[in-house]
Amino acid sequence: MPHEPPPPPRPDAPPPRGGPDAADRAGVIVAPGPGAAPGGARRRAILMVLGAAAAFALAAAAVKGLGGELPVAQVVLFRNLLALPVLLLLVPGVGGFAALRPGRPWLHAQRVFWGMIGMAGSFYGYAHLPLATVTVLGFTMPLFLTALSVLLLAERVGWRRWTAVGVGFCGVLLVARPGVGEAALPLWPVLIVLVAAFAWAMAMISIRRLGDAGESGVSIVIWFALGASVLAGIAAVPVWVDPTPRQWALLALIGGVSAIAQLMMTAAYRRGETTLLAPFEYSALVWTTLLAAAVWGEWPSLLDLPGFAVLVGAGLFIWWREAARKGR
Repeated sequence: MPHEPPPPPRPDAPPPRGGPDAADRAGVIVAPGPGAAPGGARRRAILMVLGAAAAFALAAAAVKGLGGELPVAQVVLFRNLLALPVLLLLVPGVGGFAALRPGRPWLHAQRVFWGMIGMAGSFYGYAHLPLATVTVLGFTMPLFLTALSVLLLAERVGWRRWTAVGVGFCGVLLVARPGVGEAALPLWPVLIVLVAAFAWAMAMISIRRLGDAGESGVSIVIWFALGASVLAGIAAVPVWVDPTPRQWALLALIGGVSAIAQLMMTAAYRRGETTLLAPFEYSALVWTTLLAAAVWGEWPSLLDLPGFAVLVGAGLFIWWREAARKGR
């Protein structure tokens, strides 16, 4: 589900993956110590990434389980508000609350704005599209990020990565199948999820700028959770629906599990190299597919598989090219 970070990606890290909680996971990258991590630490890091991806998928399934019965603003509110107690566990490790003082408030505001759009769009998608479909459409985030990095960060992108971006968006057409009668997905939910992926990419640009400016990763995470809680709370007031006990349980699951997954992803990237761990984030597609099949009987159709393969392949190729370029 695209959801939230500590700390920002290293300047030399490959672009983060898409899928559930893309921006949440993206900001958790912390540079490991000098040299490669020992084999045991690397294996534990891989297991933590797989576990975090599974936890994010569980949170996405909980959002879908709400079935659109609560306003999106209300779900975003509790997603962030209920995650705060867990995220605050990070504060002592960075020097206490004094470390949370924002040095670039305007960049934090941009990060909150784009993150809110990304989260709300993703949550809307979970209510109106199959879970695995929303996950795979989220893999357009690194495609958007590659293009935006040229426009907004003055990065150079070679023809191979541009080709991968173009092929990836062809994969979107294979997934959405516009104009193919009953096989076509509903247009508006697909567009809203793609807007969400674009917003997550813009959020990542803000996170990179905050990281370059020396902002604490924990500060980025907690200020987002606070800002999103305030804005979503304001937006939720006029459309408020009193949650049932079942809905309260799902809201608590969304907030708590997402925060725990962020802690797991942070711990993973402290133990292993980005180039080793990033591809395992694509396991989110496996987890969401299995959860959707178990709970709602949703299986990707044969028509879905080519688009899934193209989008995942394009994202992995961009990751590989970026890792190869940085390794020169």
